[in-house]
Amino acid sequence: MMILLCISSISFSQKNENKRERIDPEKMAELHVKKMILELDLTEKQQKEIKPFLIEQAKKKALKREEMKSRKEKKEKPTADERFEMKNEMLDHQIEMKNKFKKTLTSEQFEKWEKSKKQGHHKRKKHAKNKKDRKED
Repeated sequence: MMILLCISSISFSQKNENKRERIDPEKMAELHVKKMILELDLTEKQQKEIKPFLIEQAKKKALKREEMKSRKEKKEKPTADERFEMKNEMLDHQIEMKNKFKKTLTSEQFEKWEKSKKQGHHKRKKHAKNKKDRKED
C-alpha cells in the first residue's frame, strides 16, 4: 500500500512539473515581431506598425485563455450561442489581422506570411492529433 502511495505521489508531482509558465503577452508579441523580422525582413516602419497590434492581440488572447481556464475549472461548458460567439470573435480577429498585415506588408511579404501561417496551422493540427493519440494510449 505504501509503495502505491509513493508511486502515485511521484506521478502527480511530475504532472505538475510539466506545466509551463506562460510568457507575458507583451514579451510574446516581442518574440512574434522578431520572428516576423527574420522571416519577412520587416522594415523599421513595418515593425512599429505591427508591434502595438500584436501586443494588443496577445493581451486579448491571454484574457480569453484565462476565461476558458476558469470555465474549465468550474466545469462549465459553453452553450451553443456562446460557442457561436467565440467562433465569430475568432474569425473577426483573423480578418482584422489579415487586413492589418495586408496594409502593412508588401505583397511578397504578405504572400510569404500567409504561406508560413498555413504551414504553422498544419503543424499545430498534426501536433494536436499526436497529442490526442498519446492520451488514448
